[in-house]
Amino acid sequence: MVFYKSLIQWYLQNKRDLPWRKTDNPYFIWLSEIMLQQTRVAQGLPYFLSFTEAFPTVFDLANAPEEKVLKLWQGLGYYSRARNLHATAKHVAYNLDGKFPATYKELLKLKGVGDYTAAAIASISYGEPVPVVDGNVYRVLSRYFGVDTDISSTQAKAEFRELAGSQLPKDSAADFNQAIMEFGALQCVPKSPDCINCIFNANCVAYATGRVGELPVKLKKTKVTNRYFNYLIVKDANGNSLMQKRTAKGIWHNLYEFPLLETVTEVPEKETVQLINTFPGFDFPVTDIKLLTPVNVIHKLSHQHLHIRFWEVKTNNVVKNALSHDELRELPVPVVIHNFIDKHWV
Repeated sequence: MVFYKSLIQWYLQNKRDLPWRKTDNPYFIWLSEIMLQQTRVAQGLPYFLSFTEAFPTVFDLANAPEEKVLKLWQGLGYYSRARNLHATAKHVAYNLDGKFPATYKELLKLKGVGDYTAAAIASISYGEPVPVVDGNVYRVLSRYFGVDTDISSTQAKAEFRELAGSQLPKDSAADFNQAIMEFGALQCVPKSPDCINCIFNANCVAYATGRVGELPVKLKKTKVTNRYFNYLIVKDANGNSLMQKRTAKGIWHNLYEFPLLETVTEVPEKETVQLINTFPGFDFPVTDIKLLTPVNVIHKLSHQHLHIRFWEVKTNNVVKNALSHDELRELPVPVVIHNFIDKHWV
């Protein structure tokens, strides 16, 4: 049986029961694909359900305040996706009468929509025969066909898109694209795949040549930057605290955080206390400083590792613009701060 027929047959028998597979509505397909970028299905599913309940149409999402969108997105990471999602919803609702573009090329013009997402929406919602190429597709195709092109190289995407396109049946683009992604997610997994029980083991080049663990080839390593954060939890005379909005570009844009003292390297505790005492953002006398997390919280992002300490900073004054505990919980914050508030700070 040819590759695509075996793949689609496997998919129809083994596919997971997921809500976005029960519709071809481009709004829901777009929403699911944006959420699943760099995110496992198990993690993304509850967010999809929350978003579709809160924003059942693109108009509902477009009309929502950004803070509500970011709050619902909290914990999913890569927050630029949420901001782009909101911007695109506004564009589709206000400029396109709520109708998503119906072709791959037009979908590419939407903010936050790249080759993969455009191909997924175009094929699943509109049946356009354009192949998807993501990490799962790289893995399945490189192993089955024995392709040793470095997937981090500039030519890889075009090469794998051409290969995927050569296998894609023009009248079953939606099933094929979903099938190859699902096969990569469930069967042809990155580490220790169950090749003995794989439907393709008789024809898989990587299996036949003992190269399953070597393919796909990825030579470029991501450079990781270490950053050192000290979050200052103010406790004023009313037990209230300060929060600030991250307005600069970079991680967590438009999310809220406690006042931040960032240092170039990790500073010893005694010296950090001195820095907190002269923190330029505080216009009140500090009466006590206490380290709340003796062991650093390590928060790993794709290109950065954050070494975080939380400090309690007490004052006998009533601090202007300080918020109560309940008010803090309403704000969209990075998951590391959300977890701290939930587990350590009362």
